[in-house]
Amino acid sequence: MEPTRRPVKLSGAVMAHPKRMKEAQLIADADTKGRIRVTVDPDPGGRPTALRTALVSWGCVAPDATHHVVLQDDVLLADGFYEHAERVAAEVPHEAVAFYAGWEARNGAVARLAALTGSPWAYTLQEHVPCQALMLPADVARGYAAFQEEHGAGWPYDVVVQQYLNSLGIPVRFTTPSTVQHDEVPSIAGNSYHGFRQATLFTGRAEEPATYDCPRFPVVPFYQYGEARCAVRREAEWEYLETERYLRRAGLLDNATAAFAAAAPSGLPERVSRAVWLTGFATGVVTSDAPEPEPSVAAAVMETLGPGGLCEEYTAGELLAMAPAVRDLALAALAAGRRAGHLGIRPVSPAPDAARVVVTGGESRFGGQLARLLADLGHRAEHLAGAPEARDLAGVPYVVHLGGADDALLDEVLTAAEQAGVERFVYAGSAAVYRGSGARTVAEGTPAEPPRDPVALAWWRQEERCRQWGERSGTAVQVLRLADPVGPHAPAGSTPVQWVHLAWTRRPLSLNKQGAHQILDYRDMAGAIGAVLAAPPAAAVLNVASAAYGEEELAELLADVSRRTPWEWSDGPGAERWTMSTELIENELGWRPSASVREGARALAQWYACDIHGDYDVPA
Repeated sequence: MEPTRRPVKLSGAVMAHPKRMKEAQLIADADTKGRIRVTVDPDPGGRPTALRTALVSWGCVAPDATHHVVLQDDVLLADGFYEHAERVAAEVPHEAVAFYAGWEARNGAVARLAALTGSPWAYTLQEHVPCQALMLPADVARGYAAFQEEHGAGWPYDVVVQQYLNSLGIPVRFTTPSTVQHDEVPSIAGNSYHGFRQATLFTGRAEEPATYDCPRFPVVPFYQYGEARCAVRREAEWEYLETERYLRRAGLLDNATAAFAAAAPSGLPERVSRAVWLTGFATGVVTSDAPEPEPSVAAAVMETLGPGGLCEEYTAGELLAMAPAVRDLALAALAAGRRAGHLGIRPVSPAPDAARVVVTGGESRFGGQLARLLADLGHRAEHLAGAPEARDLAGVPYVVHLGGADDALLDEVLTAAEQAGVERFVYAGSAAVYRGSGARTVAEGTPAEPPRDPVALAWWRQEERCRQWGERSGTAVQVLRLADPVGPHAPAGSTPVQWVHLAWTRRPLSLNKQGAHQILDYRDMAGAIGAVLAAPPAAAVLNVASAAYGEEELAELLADVSRRTPWEWSDGPGAERWTMSTELIENELGWRPSASVREGARALAQWYACDIHGDYDVPA
C-alpha cells in the first residue's frame, strides 16, 4: 500500500537587488497562486553579497508551507516551473532540489552525464550548492538563517548552503535538463568575473520526469578553468585529479592519445583541443555501459563543454563562436571513449617487483593522496594512518614519514621501522627549519646548530632524531626540507591555506613588501620523493620547492584562483622570509619541478572552497 503523502504547500522568494525589482517581480508573478515574494537586499549600498538577502529569502517561509523555493533575480523559468516544483516536492519531500546546473561547475558535468545516460536526476558532487533556484523542505528552510548567522563567516552564499545541508545530512539532487536558465546580466554578488554562465542543458518546458530514480555518478570528468579533471569517488571521499592521470590509471591513456592524434583537426588552440578531447573521451568511457545517447542531446551537452571550461578566459561571443568546433571534437572523443570503454577498463598496477613504500604521519588524506601519487610513479605505495607496528612494515624497504608536531608518533614509526628491518627512511620535513637563520637564501648546510626560533627548533629536533636513529640502526636516512605544499589537503598552518581562507571568507590580506615565499606543488612533492627513492642514498638533506614568489605575487596568484580579495601593506617588519636553494637535488638527482603551479594553486583553492565541508549519504 502506498504511504499517504502530505499535500504540498509551496512558498517562496525571489532574491532581488533594488535595481532589478521589475525582473524579480516577473519571476514571482509566474506563479499564478501568488505564493512567491520578492525579497530585497537590506543594505543595497553595501559590499555586494547574496548573504544579506538570503537571510530574508529563507526567513519568509509561509506558516503552513511544506516546502520553500528561493530563486535569484537573474533566472529564466521554464513554462510550468512552479507546478513542476510541487510535483517534485511530493515525490522527494525530504531532499533539497536544485533546478539548475551551470556549465562552468563540476555539477554541470554531472548534468552532462545524466543527460547522456538518460537520467532526469542526479545527486550533486561536493561543490557549492547550485542556488539559482533551490527548494528545501520548509523546516530545513526555516533553520537556514540561524546557521548562516553562526557559521557563515564571510563564505560565499552557495558554500554556506552546502555547509548547512551537509551538517543535516540532506542530499541535493538536481534535474536534467535544468528547468531554470541563467540570464546573462551582471552579477549582484560580485561574480561577473566568472564569465558567461548558463545551464549545461535547459528545457523551455518543465514536464513530468519519467522517473525519480537518482544516481550519484562515481566518476565525473569535467572541464573547468581550462583544465581537464575527474572527480573519482573513493569510499567516503572524493579524489580530484587530472583526467590524463585517471585515464592512465584506467589503462586507457595510450588509447585516448592515439585517437586524438588520428582525429580531424579542430581549428581550436592545441591546449583547448587536448583538454576537450580528454574530457569527451573520459565521459565516453564512464558512460559506455549506458545505451547510445540521443544524438541531439549529446550534441547539445557537448556544445556547452567549451563554454563551461573556458568562460573565464573568453567573452560570450568568443565562446559561442568556438562552441560548434568544441561540440564536434567532443562528440568524436565521446564515441572513441565509448569504444574504449566497451573493451573494458584495465587498471594499471605497479609491477609486482616494484619496491613497497609506506607513507606514515601527516594528515590522513594528505598522506593517502601522496601514496596514490607515488603509485602513479610506479611504486607499490600505501599510507598507514596512526602508529604502525613492525608487522605493518614487514618486507617494506622504504618508509616516508611526514613530519609534524607529533614526536611520539615519529618515535613509534622509527621503532617499528627498525624492528621490521626497513632499508631506507625518508623524513619529509619543512623549510621552517630555516626560520631565524637571517639569510635571504639558504642551503642544506644550515642550520649547523640548534636554531633559536622555537618552530625551527621543533623541526630540527625531529630531523636530528631521525639522523641519530639512522646512525644507531644502520638505516639510510634522508631528510627533505619541503616548501609550503600547495594542493588538496595542504597543511592548515601554511601561508597558502591561510591566504586562501581569507580570500574565500572576504577578509583582506596583510602583506609585507619584503616578504618572500616558496611553494611546492603536491605532484612535485611526490616526484621529488620518487626521485630520491629511485637513486642510491646520497645527500643527507635536500631542499625541495616548485617556485618562489614575492609577497604580492603570491597574493595575486591565490586571489586569481580563488576569490578577488583586497590586501593591505603592513607597516610592521612582518614574518621573516627566505628562499631555499634547490641546486643540490637538481644536480644530484636531476629532479626539476614539472607540475603547473597555477593548477596546484587552483586545486588548493577549489578543495578549500568545496571539499572541506563534509558530505551527505545518498539514499538507498
